[in-house]
Amino acid sequence: MQIALWKRIIILGLCALGVLFAVPNLFYTRVENHNDAVKKIAQAGSTPDLAAQAAGWPNWLPSNLVNLGLDLRGGAHLLAEVQLKDVYADRMNSLWPEVRDALRTDRGVVGNVRREPSPPDQLRVSISEAGGLQKALADVQALSQPVVSLAGVGQRDIQAVGVGNTITISLSPAEKTATDDRTMQQSLEIVRRRVDAAGTREPTIQREGTDRILIEVPGIGSAEELKALIGTTARLTFNGVVGRTADPHAIAGAGNVVIPSQDEKGVYYIVQDTPVVTGEDLTDAQPAFDQNGRPAVDFRFDASGARKFGDYTAQHIGSPFAIVLDNQVISAPVIQAHIGGGSGIITGNFTVQGSTKLAVLLRAGALPAKMNFLEERTIGPELGADSIKAGKVAAVVGSLAVGVFMVLVYGWFGWIANLSLVLNIGMLFGALSMIGGTLTLPGIAGIVLTVGTAVDGNVLVYERIREELRNAKGPARAIELGYDRALSAIVDSNITTLISALILYFVGSGPVRGFAVTLALGIITSVFSTVFLSRLFIVMWFERRRPKTIEV
Repeated sequence: MQIALWKRIIILGLCALGVLFAVPNLFYTRVENHNDAVKKIAQAGSTPDLAAQAAGWPNWLPSNLVNLGLDLRGGAHLLAEVQLKDVYADRMNSLWPEVRDALRTDRGVVGNVRREPSPPDQLRVSISEAGGLQKALADVQALSQPVVSLAGVGQRDIQAVGVGNTITISLSPAEKTATDDRTMQQSLEIVRRRVDAAGTREPTIQREGTDRILIEVPGIGSAEELKALIGTTARLTFNGVVGRTADPHAIAGAGNVVIPSQDEKGVYYIVQDTPVVTGEDLTDAQPAFDQNGRPAVDFRFDASGARKFGDYTAQHIGSPFAIVLDNQVISAPVIQAHIGGGSGIITGNFTVQGSTKLAVLLRAGALPAKMNFLEERTIGPELGADSIKAGKVAAVVGSLAVGVFMVLVYGWFGWIANLSLVLNIGMLFGALSMIGGTLTLPGIAGIVLTVGTAVDGNVLVYERIREELRNAKGPARAIELGYDRALSAIVDSNITTLISALILYFVGSGPVRGFAVTLALGIITSVFSTVFLSRLFIVMWFERRRPKTIEV
């Protein structure tokens, strides 16, 4: 029954801190507007309207909020499948110039080198001298590099097989696995950048299985809007132009492809399949205007891209040069002079909004592979409002029922348990606010379950106190033994539930994780409120009243 002053200060201080961080959620809209205004002021400067919104909540108070999930706020849900085979094709296309140059150094042995038609994930090269096959294979194998992954230690990234006078080159199984992982990580990062650039709150973007990405964005208008934001590949390449044609099925020749023009109807460009530079070499892209005042996009290359771009323009003055975006030629200017410095401008039939969007997509980076959307859902704000209302009703009814039960069964001690329960919920919301947690409808179910587990600990304590009183123990001794001897059962039952919550979090996704987070935090705050907070309240009451007998 003796609790040191420093322990009391820590217990009450933690309780007050949790409730303080929970308070902003009682003024959700006001605090949300304040946070948005502060963010915009930091990015673009202050205006009278933004200053008024920022003044709607005191700066000295916490302003962290519990984020509302997709099912509460409304928004869009997408399940995308990444076409990993596209990356294999890009690797083979980029490998061809290296293979060609390596074999040409031994032309006296292997003869003429020619690229043959092949599946997208293979590169087939023919040589005119069949006797030089082994030498050609050795040259190709010399181009291989170690696989950059822990699982592929000691293995090479490409493999080559020769039959007759044809060499078939493909990625090794270890390199395919490593490439798949890199592609998925890159896709996740680029999708996250694009969604963040749109200013949405707390999106859920995570990998599902080997080739799928789950995307849930609260507050966005529709699934179509979300698809427009992230679905554009924005794959930018700069390719040499071989010619123009009106026939989409024209014979392009080896190493060339036919690509339609974006602005000129019925016009197709025959361009070199292997780009000179790609969007991956870009370091920056900004909306701008050309010399005629039309919307355009300024771009700048990194050192490697600037060198390749400069060398090509110096060698091809007077030749057209295609700027290809997502397999469409958006511009094909003629190179007038050597372009050094690694910067330039993309012109085309842009609107101001279109040039701004293209600049955002290019800055975020190109998706490494196309995405197919397997599942899409739009959840309206009305459904979210209904979910919040239903969750509130469930939480209030459940809490009231538990509170009434505790008072009827345990009397004054039941009121103490209820006070601890209220503060427990406050600390739970404070913890969610501090970590930036997202509250979903299953998360509300986790809070209601927390109410039950919180009073469960008090029931164990109070029943133990009753038992000690029946054994003729005095009030102080009965209370002390009640808490001490019930502690093991409380800790044991909550640890097993906490383990279940952790498994749900690491194995589950989306709403399941939301439930697991609130359940895990609720277990921690429940144990704290039962073992420390309610005990402190009873000790403080006992010290003040000094009752000779107690009735639980």
